[in-house]
Amino acid sequence: MSRTLPSLLALALSAGAALAAPPDSLTLGMVLEPPNLDPTAGAAAAIDEVVYANLFEGLTRFGPDGTILPGLATSWDVEGDGKVWTFHLAEGVTFHDGTTFDAEDVAFSLERARAEDSANAQKALFASIETVEVLDPATVRVTLSAPNAAFDFNLAWGDAVILAPETADSAATAPVGTGPFRLAEWVQGDHVRLEAYDGYWGEKPALTSATFRFIPDPTAAFAAMMAGDIDAFPNFPAPETLAQLGADPRFKVIVGSTEGETILAMNNALAPLDNPLVREAIAHAVNRQDVIDGAMFGYGTPIGTHFAPHNPDYVDLIAQSEYDPEKARQLLAEAGAEGLTLRLALPPPTYARRGGEIIAAQLREVGIETEVSNLEWAQWLEQVFKGRDFDLTIISHVEPMDINIYARPDYYFSYAKPEFVAIMDQLALTTDAAARSDLLKQAQTMIAEDHVNAYLFQLAKTGVADARLEGLWENSPTPANDLTRVRWTE
Repeated sequence: MSRTLPSLLALALSAGAALAAPPDSLTLGMVLEPPNLDPTAGAAAAIDEVVYANLFEGLTRFGPDGTILPGLATSWDVEGDGKVWTFHLAEGVTFHDGTTFDAEDVAFSLERARAEDSANAQKALFASIETVEVLDPATVRVTLSAPNAAFDFNLAWGDAVILAPETADSAATAPVGTGPFRLAEWVQGDHVRLEAYDGYWGEKPALTSATFRFIPDPTAAFAAMMAGDIDAFPNFPAPETLAQLGADPRFKVIVGSTEGETILAMNNALAPLDNPLVREAIAHAVNRQDVIDGAMFGYGTPIGTHFAPHNPDYVDLIAQSEYDPEKARQLLAEAGAEGLTLRLALPPPTYARRGGEIIAAQLREVGIETEVSNLEWAQWLEQVFKGRDFDLTIISHVEPMDINIYARPDYYFSYAKPEFVAIMDQLALTTDAAARSDLLKQAQTMIAEDHVNAYLFQLAKTGVADARLEGLWENSPTPANDLTRVRWTE
């Protein structure tokens, strides 16, 4: 027995040391499951929330404050006022299958993104590329059709990550990137698990593994946090419980901003929404503060156009569409559009489902009935975003500085007014900061005056995390759960 005691003591001490050491794994909650894991072939923000900066990397990347940082390109030279960009690539980089990354992979990825048959949801980001030249294995020169001072910004999007030609076709289900984590497991309907890639070329992450669990129900999300089943939920779907969680010393509540303009989108191509008077009536029928309070429990900043209020070029145009139900009724009468029934398609997020109930009631007050359909995310993407088979929908556009989507003729709300397109074309050619600011303000004003959509609020980033975690993004300059700096403190 005397020989057993030291062994037990050693085991106890060993166990105690293990408990005291910071863990090196993380379980993170997400509302939506990504439909696939290829950010270059899908529009769902949930894809980037898993893979951005974790599994895939681009030539440049967004930092947590929105600045543009080096990625697979360690530096770049710009000539011709932004027409010729030469990228100098990191060396010693390998993909997760062990193959070498070089300039040929960059050329392949950019050509694939801009190809006529490209499935890239942000193909417009690459439309100005004229040629891509491989100067040597570590140098790529990209020549644009016209100067674009923001080309490094375009390349920071998740849609611009670099894939290898050998594995690009299978990236949706078996992604192979150059990031600090590789795909370990995807149990559809439940979770995605990443594990640290031993051959990563850059600074190694503190975490050895991370599991993304998909919990769309707000009540279940709250229960999972309280039970300790989830370590962090960066976009928490139950804002009504944040005060309770914040009062619990086990947790910290992280509230920041996003690039997410939440809008009541309207199909400008279909009658009666092709009539600007009807769109204006709908905009005046919506009490955006009631939506913020009722659906988001006060978390959200009212907006009057498709632009983030924290951007220095933002114009406050809320007065263009202030809540005025009497004016809404008058506009409907003037348009000869009384007694309308419109289809309202709602994707799964809390802001859409809860906000949809409130907006349906507000529209009813001015004489507009709605046929509400709750769609799953894949259905919404297929029916609304791709098929444009809808009248109204509620969605947050979380991509950074994306007002140029209003210039796309095939975009789901079908605007592309020639005068607006001309502003965007001029913006792409303009490098002077003051001139760019003026053009952006013109663009914001035009879509607000045309009531292309009803602008609701800027989505807040409301997250909850274990109090011992550090390194999670407070703000969301792009849809991402960047784990590269996340670590546990003792």
